[in-house]
Amino acid sequence: MTVTDTDQHHDTHEGESHGLSDMGYVKIAVFLAVVTAIEVALSYTQDQLGAAFLPLLLILMGIKFFCVILYFMHLKFDSKLFGLMFYIGMFLAIGCYGVFLLSMHFFSS
Repeated sequence: MTVTDTDQHHDTHEGESHGLSDMGYVKIAVFLAVVTAIEVALSYTQDQLGAAFLPLLLILMGIKFFCVILYFMHLKFDSKLFGLMFYIGMFLAIGCYGVFLLSMHFFSS
């Protein structure tokens, strides 16, 4: 590889976009802070919300989880193979946890 080939190789990588701008990440961080503030506010109104309290918190938790893995862990901008491996691992972990919970309920009876 000659010097000019190396320079061209670096130039192509500098022009590629590997995510959001700094302001994009700041906007996502502010969004996550607002969602966290909503979760904290919900915790103070737990008695008024009744049975809707836990589903609301789980939905907000899921929104924050996917925002973090998609943007701050760069899963949205990486190869689809990395996303597939992450989701397979996540569903296997959730499945194992679910089977464990069901087995504890089964054996406690």
